[in-house]
Amino acid sequence: MRLLLLTGKGGVGKTTLAAATGAALARRGSRTLVVSTDPAHSLADAVDVPLGHEPVEVADGLHGAQLDVRALADDSWDEVRTQLRSALVRGAGLDGLEAEELTVLPGVDELLALTEVQRLATGGRWDTVVVDCGPTAETLRLLALPDAVSGYLARMPGPLTKRSGLAQSLQALAARTGSLKDLLADPARTSVRLVFTPERVVVAETRRTLTALALRGIRVDGMIANRVMPAPGWWRGPAAAWVRTRRAQQETVLGELERSGFGSAAERLRTVEHRAAEPVGLAALHAIADELYGSSDPLGAGGGVDGAGEADDTNLAPLLRMSATDVGYQLRVAVPLARDSVVDLARVDDDLAITVDGVRRLIALPEPLRACRITDAESDSRGVLVHLEGTDS
Repeated sequence: MRLLLLTGKGGVGKTTLAAATGAALARRGSRTLVVSTDPAHSLADAVDVPLGHEPVEVADGLHGAQLDVRALADDSWDEVRTQLRSALVRGAGLDGLEAEELTVLPGVDELLALTEVQRLATGGRWDTVVVDCGPTAETLRLLALPDAVSGYLARMPGPLTKRSGLAQSLQALAARTGSLKDLLADPARTSVRLVFTPERVVVAETRRTLTALALRGIRVDGMIANRVMPAPGWWRGPAAAWVRTRRAQQETVLGELERSGFGSAAERLRTVEHRAAEPVGLAALHAIADELYGSSDPLGAGGGVDGAGEADDTNLAPLLRMSATDVGYQLRVAVPLARDSVVDLARVDDDLAITVDGVRRLIALPEPLRACRITDAESDSRGVLVHLEGTDS
């Protein structure tokens, strides 16, 4: 089973490209589900078939669904909150208002949407699940939630978690978030594909997203530049001049991206031309899929897994590379960085806290480095290089 998530800045066309990718996979014989977690659902409009919370057949081998996140919260989390609120009032002596505030878990709606995607992906019915995610900011928050919820549950007071009904609910939630973390961080099963339009502001956000996903340990398998202006060729007149100018601007932006040091992600860049008519329905989606993938497997080159099902060596997830020096060690944290990325490092017990452009992650230090102190650090497009010395140096 493969899980492929498409995300990008709002309005770049990720829903259309998710639907086109799903259509291409189904046409190759893969049992495929395209599911939307975007609150502003437009997947049904793209496939031109009414969709709801439960998967609906769109074509042979292709199904679609738009998750009802509010219904998931009503069914799953409200019961836990009620039990937790009651336990806080009776067991911790809090009044009702304080208990209510303490049981609010930010982002729980999105978390439940992601666990529902996991249920669909691991249920054995589909070979591939393609997820039309919300805009990048929402997606990053969504993908960070399993870690946040695990920490939230770990800090719950012991007396509360020992109450039988509450304990069972919390244990079930902890198990779901734990397995979700494992699924998202498994490059052989899960990857993200970034969609953008060739505009400097959009590309800047895409670069930050690429780095943030790497910090989360989530694999990016490629990028799609959507709505690239067609080459005007022999056209003449003001309209042709406008198209040439726009195309030249886009080519400049794409060239800068490819030279920016974002390595294998930029090398796995695909492009889709801007269309005069809105792409709606399977015929239009197949045309886009042909332009995107041709006769190749949409999960093949750039898909992140080789023929044996092993993750290839272009994984952009955080990778620690340790090497010995004359005075200690060097530790490289391999995350793609832009020239203007703001990087901060700190030591937190046996972890390295790395923050890039406001996104922070704790990374466990390898055993030999836990007794060392950080003496210096530097960064380049390939990541952060940390210098450490032994405490007796």
